[in-house]
Amino acid sequence: MPKRVFTAADLDAVPAGGEIFLPRGSLVTDEARERARERGARIRLEGSADAPASGQLVVLAADHAGFELKEYLKKFLRESGYEVRDLGPESAAPVDYPDFASRVAHAVAAGEAWRGIMIDAAGVGSAMAANKIPGARAAACSDRATARTSREHNDANVLTLGARLLLPEDAREIAALWLETPFAGGRHQRRVDKITALDRRP
Repeated sequence: MPKRVFTAADLDAVPAGGEIFLPRGSLVTDEARERARERGARIRLEGSADAPASGQLVVLAADHAGFELKEYLKKFLRESGYEVRDLGPESAAPVDYPDFASRVAHAVAAGEAWRGIMIDAAGVGSAMAANKIPGARAAACSDRATARTSREHNDANVLTLGARLLLPEDAREIAALWLETPFAGGRHQRRVDKITALDRRP
């Protein structure tokens, strides 16, 4: 099925301050996003933002340092009711984390996945790589506080974890909390909108 392109003209049917939900995979033009901000309207892709956690698609990837933790979290997430798509790698052979972080970020930014998790040695490099993809808001989290805040205040849609900094049980707890925590909206929405606007600056 071809992807639907949502344009600025389509915003005419959305009341100021309202919301519109689009099918997963829809393409939203830059002009449409700008018009939505001007009108205080929100565009949401099905299954990609503030959706019920259980059953939603989470994409998961790692580099060689994070491979074992990826396999551990994949099992945990599936047992917890999430739909999980493993974006690689398939072994612990050496690979480069930007390649896999960008896969996760692209899937989330395109609305193909609800959230994404990327694991490398420290979580920092993957966050840097993922945040180069417009529409991705990656947060490297190392404890419950950063996990909760990145979701409540920053509407993070990609979580990066450091396999060499966290015990598997701690990573599991962070991932679970991060996935369960909704975005608080309110005053935080204005700040997230400013983060999003940076994607379009030269």
